[in-house]
Amino acid sequence: MFTRSDDFDNLWVWNDPQIRHRTAWYREVAANRMPARYLIASRVAVDVDPASEETELWSAFDRATQTFLALQERIKSGQVRLADLPRLQPNLRGLAVELGRRMLTHCNFCRWNCRVDRSTKGKRGTCGLGAASRVGSYFQHRGEELIFRGTHGSGTIFFTSCNMRCAFCQNGDISTDKHNGMKVTPAKLASIARELRLGGCHNINWVGGDPTIHLHTILAAIDLLDDETAGTDPSRIRRVEHGFGLFDDSKAAAYHQGEFNVPLLWNSNMFTTLETMKLLRVLIDVWLPDFKFGPGKCAVAAARTPWYWETVTGNLALLRDWGEDAGIRHLIMPNHVDCCTEPVLDWLAENWPDVPINIMDQYRPDTHTHPSSPTYQPRYAPLSRRPRADEIQQAYSLARERGLPFETITFERPSEMKHPF
Repeated sequence: MFTRSDDFDNLWVWNDPQIRHRTAWYREVAANRMPARYLIASRVAVDVDPASEETELWSAFDRATQTFLALQERIKSGQVRLADLPRLQPNLRGLAVELGRRMLTHCNFCRWNCRVDRSTKGKRGTCGLGAASRVGSYFQHRGEELIFRGTHGSGTIFFTSCNMRCAFCQNGDISTDKHNGMKVTPAKLASIARELRLGGCHNINWVGGDPTIHLHTILAAIDLLDDETAGTDPSRIRRVEHGFGLFDDSKAAAYHQGEFNVPLLWNSNMFTTLETMKLLRVLIDVWLPDFKFGPGKCAVAAARTPWYWETVTGNLALLRDWGEDAGIRHLIMPNHVDCCTEPVLDWLAENWPDVPINIMDQYRPDTHTHPSSPTYQPRYAPLSRRPRADEIQQAYSLARERGLPFETITFERPSEMKHPF
């Protein structure tokens, strides 16, 4: 019988002081020593009528965020226990849900800022979505970084559609097909998340496509996570257990002080707005941004995405300034080490030098870049191969020269690292 918290705590990866520092809160929540932020947010009162004008809601949200941050610090330091704090109504978590609903009616979830009303039939924005959200798949992911997959997997929920158009997307079946997968209500999504956690997962991993364009559904689902009246299907729990063996199924495995508890991971391209970032700040426990393109025209040429560099670096700077738990992903792309990898690593070295970075060598041509694909487009020929060994080594050398902490989560086995623990 496994005990998830013990196995998770004994992973060798925690020997790295920068990993311990940059993901300390996440680790405590995953082991149920601390409550997830969504639980804390339910203890923060808001001084506004939920039916008020949106500008008033935002003002109240900003005030309550400061109260939330102070309360989280008191909980972290042991000055107060979650169990001793009453649930309040209306609360910060519910206000985030209401603001997500309001934003849907003039959609500004992502940087495209389409301003269309997705709650009704009519004009659609860049993502092509209405109010409905779809999930392509969900499971205990074995392929995420070790700090996230741990010993029992990351509870990964893949949403369909995306707000970027990467020609090489390895999830192109869901990112380019908004009709893929099953429709989910917030209640259904919350049930899925509960099943994953109760099935052994260390976290809930919101990903896609991209989760940003499903913000309203995700926020509403988070508000239901600790609803003990929401049933779970035992057959699904048995299914997600498959391949990881049994686990400690006592309440200690998924509860903190008697309440359902799971760290929430935001796994995103970060092509999002300040408003979205603010809502997520009080609910997300750890962030996994994808920082792919440099400041030139590559994001437009390879992903049809303008304003990429300024948007993503701006949001990463926010995470840094907020002191968020995070890890960064950077994908090595063929013919893009000089124009993308080097400026990405330069920015991180100058602006966030202690954040762990996974420099990923698993690029493969897919979607519009694979020559044998029916959707192949010849203009993407420079991206139609895997990166060469010299490109991969160049990326690693650039990171080492800048003193960036990449080896632990990039290689994941001490024997592979230059300086094994």
